[in-house]
Amino acid sequence: MSGTPYQPVFNGSHTNLGDSRNTQFYTPETEPLELHHDDIPAGAAPRFMGAARHDGNRASYASSSGSAPTFVGEDDTTAKGRGFYGLDYNDSEYSANQPMTGHNAANESPYLDEKRGGVYPPPAAKSRRKVIIGSLIALAAIIIAVVVAVYFAVIKPKQNHTTTSNTANGAAGDSSDSGNSGSGSSSPTSRVVISGGDGSTVTMFDGSTSTYSNPHGGTWYYDPANPTASGARPQSWVPALNETFNFGVDVIRGVNVGGWLVTEPFIVPALYERYINSSDGPVLDEWHLTQRLRADNALDVLEDHYKTFITEQDFAEIAAAGLNFVRIPIAFWALEVRENEPFLAKSSWQYFLKAVQWARKYGLRINLDLHAVPGSQNGWNHSGRLGDINVLLGPMGIANAERSLDYIRVIAEFISQPEYRDVVVLFGITNEPFGPTIGKDAVQRYYLQAYNTVRNASGTGEGKGPWVVFHDAFLGLTNWAGFLPNADRTQLDIHQYICFNGQSADGYDKRVAAGQACKTWAAGQNDSMTAFGMTHVGEWSLAINDCGQWVNGVNLGARFDGSFTAGNFPNVGDCSLYTDYTQWDAEWKADMKQFALQSMSALQNWFFWTWKIGNSTVTGRPSAPVWSYQLGLQEGWMPTDPRDSQGACDSSDPFTPPLKAWQTGGAGAGQIPATAQAALAWPPQSLTDVADVATLPQYTQTGALLSLPAPTLTAVSGKATSTLSEGSWNNPSDTASMFVPVATCGYLDPWMGPNASPDPCPAVSATARRDYVPRAYITPRPVFSS
Repeated sequence: MSGTPYQPVFNGSHTNLGDSRNTQFYTPETEPLELHHDDIPAGAAPRFMGAARHDGNRASYASSSGSAPTFVGEDDTTAKGRGFYGLDYNDSEYSANQPMTGHNAANESPYLDEKRGGVYPPPAAKSRRKVIIGSLIALAAIIIAVVVAVYFAVIKPKQNHTTTSNTANGAAGDSSDSGNSGSGSSSPTSRVVISGGDGSTVTMFDGSTSTYSNPHGGTWYYDPANPTASGARPQSWVPALNETFNFGVDVIRGVNVGGWLVTEPFIVPALYERYINSSDGPVLDEWHLTQRLRADNALDVLEDHYKTFITEQDFAEIAAAGLNFVRIPIAFWALEVRENEPFLAKSSWQYFLKAVQWARKYGLRINLDLHAVPGSQNGWNHSGRLGDINVLLGPMGIANAERSLDYIRVIAEFISQPEYRDVVVLFGITNEPFGPTIGKDAVQRYYLQAYNTVRNASGTGEGKGPWVVFHDAFLGLTNWAGFLPNADRTQLDIHQYICFNGQSADGYDKRVAAGQACKTWAAGQNDSMTAFGMTHVGEWSLAINDCGQWVNGVNLGARFDGSFTAGNFPNVGDCSLYTDYTQWDAEWKADMKQFALQSMSALQNWFFWTWKIGNSTVTGRPSAPVWSYQLGLQEGWMPTDPRDSQGACDSSDPFTPPLKAWQTGGAGAGQIPATAQAALAWPPQSLTDVADVATLPQYTQTGALLSLPAPTLTAVSGKATSTLSEGSWNNPSDTASMFVPVATCGYLDPWMGPNASPDPCPAVSATARRDYVPRAYITPRPVFSS
């Protein structure tokens, strides 16, 4: 690899950005390139976390091709009285009424015949010959029973890595996965296909069927008699969901499903193009999008987006792409809204539940990310409302933080339940709080309180609820070294982008030759694995400039071509070269792929942003193509096997696993020193712009607990329904009330802005709702202190 330092030709310049609290401008998911050298000495050789690769080829529990799929036989007579293991998942409108069949002796356990044989007494007299024959038959039956028991108890689990003991005689009813694909049965409903590999026929939850394509030995798994069984694996080398994913050894190769449950204009432009020429002006964020849709009686447009933008087929394709994790951004309005908040409440939660179902079926683990909290943690449009920061800043800073912590608690209680622990293994408590403005002290206090909230819900130790994920808050990895010693299962998340701020005319070829990704990122990621513990990159992309429709925000232009309206950047080049992928030749795509491989190698544990970019209604295709992993696979600039990234960067100083025992939920986990807890007590006594938080408006902890709806399960007979966990609450002793507005006080706008001066308890008559008009100011880039 070339040893020449990368020296891009930067022609951009920064203007005076003014007040650091003016965060109304949206720089989507930004983490500027130059901010994360983390004090690497000039000319230092790149280092790489390559040792974290773990390719021990665990045997897949169903062959990737050519083998018979796994079945369970139907037994309608055993459906009752089996709890939720005897119930079939009912996916609301996708549920189909299937004909039922009776007892199927051909597929029973041999123990069942033996059990039935003891019910009726034998005849009073037998001949000697019959006694001998009967004894031999009994002996043979015992031998067969022992062999079968050994097979199912020892051999088959080792071959399959599944937990199918509860499904061998599982009932099948209106499951969309019932059928006779590959069963060889003469009756189409006598057996149910519950798993298969490459080339198998899989029935989707909407009732359609398709041929499962997974060239990496992945196997899908869905047992309608036990819909929470987790036996799938995305690739042969990745632990199945019912096996332990060994963080620090097993590698995270993930993708975001951005723009789905939290919309962003550049990801789903068609939603926002609807109002681009409106006399009332364009909509800039989801707050104003839902306001307009509600006024037009058109909220079904957003519901249709949820239904169609990401589907089960996407999850199957993600597994087939060699990826093993999905990061799913959700917003607080998935749980509830209050007062005049216009968001479509609770609907997106139902689609998150579908995502859990799809992930379980295809062996994908979920990183659930709380992407938007009340008041906005960064002022960008992907926080729900473009404008000011109102979390841990300004007059509503504490009230909004307390409300956010309540939502973290509600989510943690839900996903810590046993039926979700195998699937939802990471929980990003708040996406991208803007630390340079909020301040490190307030962010760390908030993080500790959130951590304690999650662990109170989940318990402490391996397997008890999700890992807690902290974003670096744009403070850099080195600022988090040693944070919360002995904390149980935490991960540090950083978002690495090179496309914002100063622009370079250099293409992918020059960046690959210079090893830009390797030299910029590898050492910092590797060092953080030791200094903090498990560190991953929650977002990155192939964008090397800010070209693309609305990448910076609606109608804000791009720095690269000089059209940026919120700053002074000269023209570096033509954006059409980077937005019209139909013009890219094979050499261009090959350079892009190599840049992707170098990035994957340097970042090591990562989630690409994002899986899909929607088509523009103007061009009929994605207008920000380099942000789409799916399109890159289809067009040939993303690798079909991300493991090809091994060796793309030099491995001169790799992280040496494993992580410490306490970091993975082992000995010492959760034993944070009392001094560390006391130093970050909650709530803070002051904020960066508030000397005494006691003077701020406060909520009162008197609200009723919020219980999230769980999936509905329909009994196999179709005669009853039940939920998996009544109440959706993992820790029954967690009974503290929620923070809500004081009933005797008037309305306090959570988005009032940091410069407002409200009465801490306004008169009840002062309930006017202010129409908020966001201003387009650029968010200042973080500045590190030496």
